[in-house]
Amino acid sequence: MLRVAIAGCHRQVLREPTSHNFASAFCANLEAEVVGVFDYGERERAEFVECWRDVWGEVPAFDDYEQLLKEVGPDIVCIATRQTMHADQIERAVAAGVRGILSDKPLATTLAEMDRIVAACAETPLAFALDRRWDSAYRALSSAIAGGLIGEATSLVAYGIPNTINHGCHWYDAVLALLGDPEPAWVSGFVDSGDSADERRRMDPPCRAQIGMDNGAVAYVTCDGPKGPAFEVAGDGGRISVFADASAARIWRDDSEELLPLPPKAEGWPAGMNMVNDLVRAVKEGGRTACDISEARRATEIGFAICSSSEREGVRVALPAADRALCVESYPWGNEAPNAL
Repeated sequence: MLRVAIAGCHRQVLREPTSHNFASAFCANLEAEVVGVFDYGERERAEFVECWRDVWGEVPAFDDYEQLLKEVGPDIVCIATRQTMHADQIERAVAAGVRGILSDKPLATTLAEMDRIVAACAETPLAFALDRRWDSAYRALSSAIAGGLIGEATSLVAYGIPNTINHGCHWYDAVLALLGDPEPAWVSGFVDSGDSADERRRMDPPCRAQIGMDNGAVAYVTCDGPKGPAFEVAGDGGRISVFADASAARIWRDDSEELLPLPPKAEGWPAGMNMVNDLVRAVKEGGRTACDISEARRATEIGFAICSSSEREGVRVALPAADRALCVESYPWGNEAPNAL
């Protein structure tokens, strides 16, 4: 049985398997158990223990992360704190001998922080919670495109990106997966400052940008379009339209157009359970996960490079981006040091 510690309780205090509820995903895995939690909030710690008492008993709860690592000795640490804390917490977990990391998105507030996480996870499997990597519909789409359904995929348009960093990483990772995981080579784009009355939007605005790949493919991401991810993937043998976060898709060829069957969307958060299962397998058997440090690095690098390009009037920025210090703060939603907000 693998020992799991969770850092950040506030989204883990319900039993329903919803997005970001990693506790519910670990509960569904018979090879792992939660043996300790960390949160600065006394109420959040108490609510977690009460919520899961009949599953894991009186879970030790800490307001000191180092103490959690020392006293609990976890095999896996789930990082569900604000991204300002991720680099330090991941480095400390690996130094303490943790065998696997599950990290919520976004990964970091600067590329310099990301570089620290990449170094820390060089030998330690990471499951970065870009959950479409474990979503059956997206996996079916990526497999079909890789199998030549539209020939060689040469371009992609992604719609509805709500912000450049916090949720943008989901869009960039889906773009890369649908294109067969090329290495991003350059970006050029602009962030949209949006409604000046909306503080969250000003902090991390959406964007319109091009992303060039090392194989010559080009993707275009835009904040325009209906809410939620949608994609057009074009190749030399056809085009696939993906609607409403892969709820439906159609394939277009010169002489035909038809529905592309996809696995139906299931209730709850099956991708979360798949994510945890994948990490548990990687820890027990060796290897990496479907969205490991390499995927986390690429998706994170793209977002910050777009911000860097926008600061320079949309100039093309080669990847890896030279500016590793550019900081995009995350939304202040908790799990922060008491005096940090």
